[in-house]
Amino acid sequence: MADAAKGHARHVAILIHPDPQSFNAAIAHAYCETVRECGQEAILRDLYAMKFDPVLKNEERPDKRGFEIAPDVRAELEAIEGCDVVALIHPIWFGLPPAMMKGYVDRVIGAGVTPHQVQDRTGQGPLTTGHMITITTSGARDAWLDEQGQLDSLRELSSRYLFRAFSMKSADYLHIGSIVEGLPTRIIDEHLFDVRERARKICARLAVEQDGAAAPPSISDGS
Repeated sequence: MADAAKGHARHVAILIHPDPQSFNAAIAHAYCETVRECGQEAILRDLYAMKFDPVLKNEERPDKRGFEIAPDVRAELEAIEGCDVVALIHPIWFGLPPAMMKGYVDRVIGAGVTPHQVQDRTGQGPLTTGHMITITTSGARDAWLDEQGQLDSLRELSSRYLFRAFSMKSADYLHIGSIVEGLPTRIIDEHLFDVRERARKICARLAVEQDGAAAPPSISDGS
C-alpha cells in the first residue's frame, strides 16, 4: 500500500447498517467528523446505501485459476487503496456480524488473497501496512455478552484475525452494548464521546508515525 502524503493521513469508514438513521450511522459520522477536526481525511462508504453485493462469485475466488475481480470490488479497492486506517462499523445480530460485513471481507479485503497466504501470513491484501478499528454495537449488555464468552470471540473475529491474516500494522476494537430504542440522549452522547476519543487517539498515532517517531501504544497490536 502506498504511503499517504506526510501530514495527510486518510481514514475510510465502512458503515454496515441498513438504517441511515441508526446509531451505527451516528458512530460513522462522529468518527469521520472527528478525523476531519484533527486535520486528516475521512471517507465514508455506506454499503447498504451503495447496495453492495456481499455474495462472492465462483469466478472471484482467488484460489481459482484465472480468477477475476469484479468491477464493484475494483471500485471499493480504489476507495481504500493507500488508506492509513479502515474503520469497520456494524451491529452484532444473533451473535454475529451482518452478512454484508462477511461479504465485504470475502470480496474486498480478501480480494486476491488465498487461504495458503493467510496461513503463512504472506497475504498482500488492500489494507496491508494499514491500521484497523472495528466498532460494533449490540442490544445485549456487555456483561451478558461477557458471560457467554462472546466479547472475546467478537474481538478475535472482528479485529485480531483480520489484523493477522492480512498483515496489517495493528487492530483496535470497541464494542458498545445495550443499544436499544429510546435510549436517553445523555447515554447516546456519552457513547459518541467515546467514539470521538478513540478517533482522536488514532489520529494522534498517525501524526506521530508520519513524523518518523516511535508511535504511542494507542492502538492494540492484536496480541
